[in-house]
Amino acid sequence: MSILIKPIITEKATANSELNNCYTFAVNTKANKVEIKKAVEAAYGVSVEKVRTINVRPERRTRYTKTGIQHGKTNAVKKAIVQLAEGEMIDLYSNM
Repeated sequence: MSILIKPIITEKATANSELNNCYTFAVNTKANKVEIKKAVEAAYGVSVEKVRTINVRPERRTRYTKTGIQHGKTNAVKKAIVQLAEGEMIDLYSNM
């Protein structure tokens, strides 16, 4: 089971990493905070102070077409906001 799926690189997440030293990752929905902390420390070689998680519910849509009503939804996602120790940082753009 892979815990870290990908880093989230948006304007809000980038600003949060520059100001507060917090990085955002999409993680496995079954992972807990302790597993996330160990995975980030192992993958990037940094020390993690705090982990906050967010469960994002799926977005549901209904479309009215010629053939009838179609229902659909996006996937549920779990996000983790990881705060690093003072003076540490992660270079997310190094391996692009």
